[in-house]
Amino acid sequence: MAWDGAVNAWHVAGDVYRMGRREWLTEAGWRQAHDAGIRTVVDLRNEPEIRRRETDPPVRPAALAGFDVVLASTENPANTEFRKLCVPYLNHPAAYADNARLFPELLAGVFKALAAAQGGVVIHCSAGRDRSGMIAAMIQDLAGHSDEAIVQGYQRAMQGINEHHRRAAVPHPHERYLPDDVLSPLLEERGASLLQFVRSLNTAEFLRRHGLTGRELEAILAKVGR
Repeated sequence: MAWDGAVNAWHVAGDVYRMGRREWLTEAGWRQAHDAGIRTVVDLRNEPEIRRRETDPPVRPAALAGFDVVLASTENPANTEFRKLCVPYLNHPAAYADNARLFPELLAGVFKALAAAQGGVVIHCSAGRDRSGMIAAMIQDLAGHSDEAIVQGYQRAMQGINEHHRRAAVPHPHERYLPDDVLSPLLEERGASLLQFVRSLNTAEFLRRHGLTGRELEAILAKVGR
């Protein structure tokens, strides 16, 4: 999505989109998102992560008046097992199944927010790759997307944030831009891990087990175009 300032912004399914941290958008970008029908922003980050940086564009509160921002984190970073599995953070689809096992109520909470959302929805984390990727894969599963489409969605996000690392004004503390010969095998490996996660999960049944009602699932299916 060519919203001004947006990093790693992509269409997921129906009226649902994904991107990196929302603070990257300019006021023009927010207007473009609004024009695209976005009315709800679901932030998957933990509260300590939610802050503006010196390099973020200035955005007046009035520019965000047309959006409902919902905080719905996907993890508890203080959980001891999670910290051992995901160092320094969730950064590989091989850990998504553990995330779902440890925090099923949090993932269900994201989908409750999606079910209640008004208008189009954009979900985001920090990079727009893994937390967003985990939720996006589940959304694509509900939407009935093919294996190829689900894998491509994640791979595009890997490529998108990698390109951002190439030109970012401030280097990432843990990641750097990867040339194609390094990135390509990672795309294949992580794409396979992502597909194994989502096809083993059975998203609809997982959400039912963890508290989503039939009406909420119907609302989500309508939003993702199913």
